[in-house]
Amino acid sequence: MALAFDEYGRPFIILKEQDQKTRLRGIEAQKANISAGKAVARILRTSLGPKGMDKMLQSPDGDVTITNDGATILEQMDVDNQIAKLMVELSRSQDYEIGDGTTGVVVMAGALLEQAEHLLERGIHPIRIAEGYEMASRIDVEHLEHIAQKFDFAPTNIEPLVQTCMTTLSSKMQVVNRCKRPLAEISVKAVLSVADLERKDVNLDLIKVEGKLGGKLEDTELIYGITVDKDMSHPQMPKQIQDAKIAILTCPFEPPKPKTKHKVDIDTVEKFQTLRQQEQKYFDDMVQKCKWFFSGGGVGGRYWYTPLQFWGRQLVLILMFVQDVGATLVICQWGFDDEANHLLMHRNLPAVRWVGGVELELIAIATGGRIVPRFQELTPEKLGRAGLVREKSFGTTKDKMLYIEHCANSRAVTIFIRGGNKMMIEETKRSIHDALCVARNLIRNNSIVYGGGSAEISCSIAVEAAADKHPGYAIRAFADALDSVPMALAENSGLQPIETLSAVKSQQIKENNPHFGIDCNDVGTNDMREQNVFETLIGKQQQILLATQVVKMILKIDDVISPSDF
Repeated sequence: MALAFDEYGRPFIILKEQDQKTRLRGIEAQKANISAGKAVARILRTSLGPKGMDKMLQSPDGDVTITNDGATILEQMDVDNQIAKLMVELSRSQDYEIGDGTTGVVVMAGALLEQAEHLLERGIHPIRIAEGYEMASRIDVEHLEHIAQKFDFAPTNIEPLVQTCMTTLSSKMQVVNRCKRPLAEISVKAVLSVADLERKDVNLDLIKVEGKLGGKLEDTELIYGITVDKDMSHPQMPKQIQDAKIAILTCPFEPPKPKTKHKVDIDTVEKFQTLRQQEQKYFDDMVQKCKWFFSGGGVGGRYWYTPLQFWGRQLVLILMFVQDVGATLVICQWGFDDEANHLLMHRNLPAVRWVGGVELELIAIATGGRIVPRFQELTPEKLGRAGLVREKSFGTTKDKMLYIEHCANSRAVTIFIRGGNKMMIEETKRSIHDALCVARNLIRNNSIVYGGGSAEISCSIAVEAAADKHPGYAIRAFADALDSVPMALAENSGLQPIETLSAVKSQQIKENNPHFGIDCNDVGTNDMREQNVFETLIGKQQQILLATQVVKMILKIDDVISPSDF
């Protein structure tokens, strides 16, 4: 119990309801925290590298996800321990900042925690361990800068970017790994389409990744435009429009709902014919009264028609107005009723309804149009332009999508993925996201290091050499932790981990060449330069810095107060 005594010797309780709480202090708390972090890292360790295993995760709703992406695995896991949640946040931070390396950063943090546990058992203070790790991480980052290489690329020479994206896709699911070359080319072309090379900036929001069940992964294509999972509102509307002028509307074509209930009783044929003739007369003289209506005509602000009659007259006006502006296609965020649909088809004005807000924004960006909230504000200058708008059918299910291609502003593209099942499409989306992020990082900073664990082995040698100049065991423990990544690669590839690591490490020291790594794919050479296995410098540096920060935070916790399980 947490008791304290006042100056008269009377005890009092510090913690409220302490009998209902559990408490860990000192070395026990630190070991418990380290064990939780190591448990999470152990889960992801087998998913590292091109031969890493996949994980199957089932949600409470019964949805099944198969992936080896570290961030996705940890997001889907129902983690309860607070230290384990820190590891989840670590992977998420790497995903948000870099987009790749989410598995490696957790494996690195787990290795650092394991080495820290050995040092704590020797009686070394956790603050000393944290300080040594911080110093070693600075040495590591500086050495990465030293061994990094820059490469030049251009829109006409995208091979270096493609090779780096292929390295990222190599560690994904086997189905994605099989098609890594075409997927890497698609990713690089998509990023270069939206990139601002002068400012070295890429807006990934302009790249839309869509998937459709059916076909095979090789059918995945890059569309220089936008795809919309909709079709024309009427089956008799044209399926292909050349040189389209698009009106993008957020106002509905549906009639307004009256505030009071109305009922019309028609009991004879003569009354029905009279009503129809009256409405037809209103439609006919709309052309002459167009200016009058849109300038707000009427008597005392009131119209002379019932709501239904007024809507019929107004709808014809709207359609004529939209056509007079020059629009050849209407894309509406809301729906429209059968009468509006019939009039649109009758006046040869194709239309698409129920298009989402995000898709509307992308269409506006791609076509150079403006989103119009009211019909009265529609002008020829606000129309979007596209070279071709076509409706495409898939398979035998009559599933249709709309392609908007050859847009006025080509800086909005779509990667359209095909696959045999939903899980494959979702995993391909995650893999392409990582490849897009890698290409973006290379445009921001075109420095690379070589993969296959070669960078970690080289840094381990450099940190171990620096440990001779600085007192303490923590720096040398950091060097041992760096070896865990190439060991995991060798282990997941079916190689002897210790023997393979020792051979590659001695080869690096002997030839003073930081490009030797683990030959995971049995190519026959350990030189990662010959295998074209690249990783981004900023991604590797971010892994080291984030893992070190989280481990320091965990080591500085010496008291854990949590509610009891009872």
